[in-house]
Amino acid sequence: MGFDENKNRKTVMPKQKVIKIPFPPMGKPRMTRADKWKCRSEVVRYRQWADAMRAFTNGKIPNNPDSVSWNAYMPIPESWSQRKKTAMAGKPHRQKPDRDNIDKAICDALWKRDEGIWTGFQAKFWDDGNKPRLVLTMEEL
Repeated sequence: MGFDENKNRKTVMPKQKVIKIPFPPMGKPRMTRADKWKCRSEVVRYRQWADAMRAFTNGKIPNNPDSVSWNAYMPIPESWSQRKKTAMAGKPHRQKPDRDNIDKAICDALWKRDEGIWTGFQAKFWDDGNKPRLVLTMEEL
């Protein structure tokens, strides 16, 4: 007779919330104290993006999620040939911004205290034909 460690454990079904955000993600830039008054273009762009994220998700996201996962669908450059655009549609995105910078941008923009988020999955893809977007999946246990 073997010991089944899961036999007496209750199964916890998480509350899951999925939101499709209709604009592409961006990575959080490295900031310094001077960025409070210096107005570097990448910092201004990030702050505008963060404001748009908060406005779009207002009241639609949990306050303290345990898990935040996302799939990012990045825009395909206009300069690419039609052949290359077709070949890369939906394929993994292996360029900047880095997925850890996107994750930091999302968490910092949407939650003032994001230290409680302890797990999540991140993936970047080229636009699959359904427009650049961010699909967020949040779970509370």
